[in-house]
Amino acid sequence: MTLPIALIGAGRIGRLHAANIHADARAALRYVVDPAPEAAAEVAAATGARVASLDEALADRDVAGVVIASATDAHADLIERIAPLGLPIFCEKPLDLSVARATACAEAAIRREIPFVTGFNRRYDPDFARLHALIREGTLGNVESVHIVSRDPFPPPLDYVRTSGGLFRDMAIHDLDMARWLLGEDPDEIAASASSVAFPEIGAAGDVDTALILLRTPAGRLCSVSNSRHASYGYDQRIEVHGSLRTARVGNLPQTQLLVAGAEGRVRSGAKQFFRERYPEAYRLEMRHFVSVVLGEETPRTTVRDGLRALELADAAEQAFREKRTISVRYADL
Repeated sequence: MTLPIALIGAGRIGRLHAANIHADARAALRYVVDPAPEAAAEVAAATGARVASLDEALADRDVAGVVIASATDAHADLIERIAPLGLPIFCEKPLDLSVARATACAEAAIRREIPFVTGFNRRYDPDFARLHALIREGTLGNVESVHIVSRDPFPPPLDYVRTSGGLFRDMAIHDLDMARWLLGEDPDEIAASASSVAFPEIGAAGDVDTALILLRTPAGRLCSVSNSRHASYGYDQRIEVHGSLRTARVGNLPQTQLLVAGAEGRVRSGAKQFFRERYPEAYRLEMRHFVSVVLGEETPRTTVRDGLRALELADAAEQAFREKRTISVRYADL
């Protein structure tokens, strides 16, 4: 028997998750919930699911888990609605744009012992997962510093910028989660500088397009994060971990392995163009993990606590940038 899953949100990320649920023989997408009927109908037609209201989907006692891929401002309401039902939840980042609201959601899920997976897909990328394994195994020795580069090939629409919560909460939050994961402890200090040097219209909308973040842990480990909404050469996703014994790097994935060499030099294929091309396997493994969590075969790797901690760091980065000073990070006691 396949696990019936309900999906809330039939946008860009929702469609991706729907396809991965549909491809997993252990699960079946039963319901698609979205305020846009046409979007919901397209996803349902591609996966054999039914379009339903939220009430209809949650009233079905056979539903085994819920995937939240809706607009960010609906995440908290949905978590608070679903948690009392005891259903396993997968929720895209961030939990909410408000740390206070996200804390309340995390507390609700933890109090009820809800299996909860936060959508930090990069932890499931095979190369990054292997990098983390090298750290855990001690191959690199004591981690001394981490450097993360994350640059998008083009900016999001201005309408999205105005409602996204800003670069720190929308984009850098992935890198802040990776920093926690690779450093092995929560940073207690953070500094940040940012500007709208590439796209002045983003600055006019109240956000930034370029940022540098520096984190320090209680043990003295350092992490730098370089973010940009503009990379002319493709989707730039690189990480270096420097340890006392060895240094390890994960570079960009090229579009192809083609290398052309001649008198003029060597020309290699450019980087993957965006997140769907760069991280398809990570998204697939992420959703397979959620199905395994629903089945009781695995415990969540990216928990609701992880979702809250990354948001707390994003908030602190924003504060550090606005106040032009290093911030001591405070975390909710969960």
